[in-house]
This record gives sequence, structure tokens and C-alpha cells, in this order.
Amino acid sequence: MTTLTRGPQAPALAAPASPSRGRRRGWVTIVLFLLPALVLFLLLVVAPILIALYASVFKWNGFGGLPKNFIGLDNFTRLFGTEVFRDDVWHLVVLVVLSVVVQLPISLGIAMLLHQRIRGRTLYRLVFFAPYVLSEVITGVLFSLILSPGAGVANRILGVVGLNSDWLADPGTVMLSLFLVMTWKYFGFHMMIYLAGRQNIPDELIEAAQIDGGTPGQVFRHVTLPLLGPTIRISVFLSVIYTIQLFDLVWILTQGGPSHSSETMAVTMLEFGFKRSQVGYASAISVVMFALSLVFALVYQRFVMRRDLEGAITRMGDRR
Repeated sequence: MTTLTRGPQAPALAAPASPSRGRRRGWVTIVLFLLPALVLFLLLVVAPILIALYASVFKWNGFGGLPKNFIGLDNFTRLFGTEVFRDDVWHLVVLVVLSVVVQLPISLGIAMLLHQRIRGRTLYRLVFFAPYVLSEVITGVLFSLILSPGAGVANRILGVVGLNSDWLADPGTVMLSLFLVMTWKYFGFHMMIYLAGRQNIPDELIEAAQIDGGTPGQVFRHVTLPLLGPTIRISVFLSVIYTIQLFDLVWILTQGGPSHSSETMAVTMLEFGFKRSQVGYASAISVVMFALSLVFALVYQRFVMRRDLEGAITRMGDRR
């Protein structure tokens, strides 16, 4: 009688993990990675905003524990009724308009030139971008010396042709001088943004327009500029948000003078919060700055960048 022997049995396959268990592990991993950043965001962003909102409805000098003298919206009523704050808003409007009308077109023009095949364009890009790398403090000190109303470098150069200016010491020229410093400092940043946007435009589209008989101006107006639309809109957004929060350059160059003629909301906030110990009033100014930035960001994204955001969301959905 023949005895049948069984060979070695194959190991049993492990049961597949349940989908719900895998999802839980995924969520745990996400939470562990996000938790440190979330804690920092809550402590350094959300908490200061809530504290400023709370302090803005009190008359408080910043000492003696939590504020207790509740005054409601009196700080805001006082703020909107002061001439200094109205001048701050006007300075903001002037700088925003000059940035959009002058600074950004200059950045765009230089970016288009440096996109061409010219000798030394890498060096030019480096030189034009270098001012943005410098800190605002270094830039402010540098131009304080250059624009000194006495024996500054600018007046020495202009003196060759018999001209002279008080620059930062004259209420009539201080805003223009401040804008010139801002342009020198930040045009390289916007130039690099436009240059990156131009490099993402396929050369075939430009060549096709040229073959169809388009002049360089027509090609730029009808092909390059529309395709640079999302890049330009991002550049304008960043420029406006920065201008609303402008502080460093103004403080180093003029400290808001002469006679509040170059003061911004951030400088006014520092003046009342740290020099005059009116922390509640300064908190109201910070709340207004935050509200301006938030409202502008929401409105701009809703009506100006809507197509760009919808396109990005659509592309992300297609990749999934």
C-alpha cells in the first residue's frame, strides 16, 4: 500500500489591512508632521491677533497685568478722527499707486530685456537682484548717507549741474525719495518673478506670432503680456500687501518725519505703543492694518485672481 506524503505547506497569506486602519495611520502621520507647525502658527500668528483684538477695546498702557478699563470702540473712533491716521492712509495710497504704475512696469521691462540673449545677462540678473538680498536696515542706513541733505552723495552728484535737494528732510520730496529707495530695494524681486513667468511661456507661441507678421510690440502686447497675467497679478498682490505693512525702511530713513510727512500706519503704531505707552490705541491701529490686509487679500483673490486659482485647483484635481 502506497503512503502519500505531503510536501512543505506554503505559509498562510497575511490578511490585508483594513482600509479604515490605513486611513487612521495616514491621519496620525499627518497630524504628527503638522503639529509643530500648527503650534507655532497658533502661538506666533493667531494668539497675537486675538490679543490685539482684545487690547484694542481697552485703555491700557501695557503694564499692570491684563487691561481693565474697557472703552469699547473709542480707540477706533479716535483713530479715524485723527489727521495723522488720514495722512497715513494717503501715504499708503500714494506708495501703492506709484508701485503699480512705476515700479512694477520698470521691473517687467528689465525682465523682458534680460530674457533676451545678451552678453553678460547672468551678471546683470545678479546685480539687479542683489539689492533685494540686503536687509532693510542696511538699505536704510546706506540711503541715509546717500540722500543726506548736507554733503550726501546724491547732492554732490547733482551739484555738478548746479542742482540740490533736501531729499528726506523736505516734506515735499520725502515721499518721492522714500519711493525711490523702495524701488531700488524691491524691483529686483519683481524682476525675477516676471523673468520666471516669461521663461514658462513656450517659445513656439512667440515664434508663431512673429511668423504671422507680428511686430515685437504686437507680440508682447497680444501674446506675452496676456500669458504673463497670472504672474503680474501675483506681483501686484505682494506689492500692495508689503506696502500696507511698510515699516523698516521708513523707520530707518525718516522715522515718519519730517512732521509726519512720511509716516505709515506701522510707524504710528510703534510711536503710540512703545513711546507713548498707549498700547490699547496702538492695538487698534494694528487691527486696522490686519483688516485692510485681509479685506484686500479676500477681494483681490475673489475678483482678480479667481481664474488663476480655479485653474490651479482644476490641475490639482486632474493629477489626482
